[in-house]
Amino acid sequence: MSRHLSVLIAALTLAALANIEPAHAADLVYLGDWKIDAAVEAPWAKPKISQSEKDRLIGKTVTLNAKEISGPQPIACKGAVYKVTDYSADMLFQGAFEEMHDTNKSADPQKLAESLGFSGKSFQTLETGCDIDWHFVNATTAKIGLNNFVYTLKKQ
Repeated sequence: MSRHLSVLIAALTLAALANIEPAHAADLVYLGDWKIDAAVEAPWAKPKISQSEKDRLIGKTVTLNAKEISGPQPIACKGAVYKVTDYSADMLFQGAFEEMHDTNKSADPQKLAESLGFSGKSFQTLETGCDIDWHFVNATTAKIGLNNFVYTLKKQ
């Protein structure tokens, strides 16, 4: 009887995991190759900043793998742990727009987000467990903030 119970528990566990897997796979659509397509000076950047890192990164490919981000430094990261969360405009780029608003009330986080191509009131963000979060404009376009630039990445 004990053996039958163990087999039954194992079978039920496998069945439950099989039911979870399709939803989990759908959440992983961000995995794959992304090309750094463009960059603009971030709204929070001051004073004028060096263009050399931006010029070095444009055109490079970044790959989101299950447990790491591969590509040029400083974007690459071993041990990535992904979580998709919805952010409001004030939370984008590690709260940079909210900080701008705190020091200058005329700096509207929503308008700042819109100036970078975001639309709506909520934005899917991929928290990576690394230093850089990915903010999605849509399913094939993401933005990252890095060293006073906002980079646009396109899904390949």
